[in-house]
Amino acid sequence: MSKRISWKNGIIHILLIIGGLVMLMPFYWMVATSLKSSGNVMKLPPQWIPNPIDWSFYSTVWIKVDFARYMLNSFFIVTLDIIGTLLSCAMVAFGLAMFNFRLKKPLYLAMLSTLMLPAQVTMIPGYFIWKSLGGLDTYMPLIVPSFLAGAFGIFLLHQFYKNVPRELFEAMTIDGCGPWWVLWRIYFPLSRSALSALGVFTFMGVWSNTMGPLLYLHDKKDVYAAARPALPE
Repeated sequence: MSKRISWKNGIIHILLIIGGLVMLMPFYWMVATSLKSSGNVMKLPPQWIPNPIDWSFYSTVWIKVDFARYMLNSFFIVTLDIIGTLLSCAMVAFGLAMFNFRLKKPLYLAMLSTLMLPAQVTMIPGYFIWKSLGGLDTYMPLIVPSFLAGAFGIFLLHQFYKNVPRELFEAMTIDGCGPWWVLWRIYFPLSRSALSALGVFTFMGVWSNTMGPLLYLHDKKDVYAAARPALPE
């Protein structure tokens, strides 16, 4: 019986290794193509191993295109968006999970209903709102919304806080702790796993967000000027 199990595990591991190699092939091909010379990129049969290795494309990207500046901008925006999303969603989710007030359920359902709205629906109204506020060609449209709590993050953390025994909150309240103290000292550390998951989702969404910068950022000079106080040259 143990031999059968070991054979099955061996076959499963072999299949997983083969599947992993297949999934890595596009990434390897992308890196290999970037190291080929211009004449070898479309060469048939294709070169699986670049020969000779050409690093000129990387120097062109980092020097002529100012790619380092673009990377710095991306890291700056992603960092602030993650911080804003985690803080704002944690506060709203904690309030919805721990306190009872009028219209709590309708407000929660209305908030969840926004998940059904595609981004294309709010794109044009959002553009005109930021235009009227003078936020075009600045980082405001890309950073400020993350501090206003998103429906997905609220839902994720709300479900986690609902599963934490309410007796813990009541015991801390009886001991004289305020809601803010309970959130930051007790519930925030307990929700590290949920916060980590939300941080990963936020990073992936913000890092791959191409439409936002294309929509709100037009003039490179204005964007650089807006970034100088926070991002040293």
